[in-house]
Amino acid sequence: MGVRIAQSADVAEDATIGDGSQIWHLAQVREGVTMGEGCVVGRGAYVGTGVQMGRNCKVQNYALVYEPASLADGVFIGPAVVLTNDTYPRAVNPDGSLKSADDWHAVGVTIGEGAAIGARAVCVAPVTVGAWATVAAGAVVTKDVPDHAIVVGVPARRVGWVGRAGQPLQQDGEHWVCPVTGTRYEEHDETIREVAAE
Repeated sequence: MGVRIAQSADVAEDATIGDGSQIWHLAQVREGVTMGEGCVVGRGAYVGTGVQMGRNCKVQNYALVYEPASLADGVFIGPAVVLTNDTYPRAVNPDGSLKSADDWHAVGVTIGEGAAIGARAVCVAPVTVGAWATVAAGAVVTKDVPDHAIVVGVPARRVGWVGRAGQPLQQDGEHWVCPVTGTRYEEHDETIREVAAE
């Protein structure tokens, strides 16, 4: 299938790009990036040094994925999303000298399988967004997000649950039901889990 890299993209020679992946105009993929098969990096997006991406991830236009972020399979990063990496950012040290790479410790954002981060959302590291969770457009995530949670707002807070199809689940008695697949879930340990078919 091959890899498609736009002529204007800047991809480090030692980046590992999976088969069938596409990197579009003006995107930058830094040194040591590992990207699985079938990924898409949109126009003007930035993928920082050593970032790990699973298979079939989408990083939309102008998103900024700073190291040491880790994206599992099937993660969606919407347009202009920012995954930060500095808890206490400063350009200078207390003495006024310019900070160097040795003057701070990068912390990352971890995103679980199938999760989606909406347009212009910001994930403030260090945080983990659970598998199949959805972060609404414009949200600011400052604490971990459980698997299958829908979070909105500033700071982000859970307002519901979401299934693998991406649609909010509907409550049906003690269970939650996906309106697309019919999959049933039950709440368990501050998240949800699928109910075995009877």
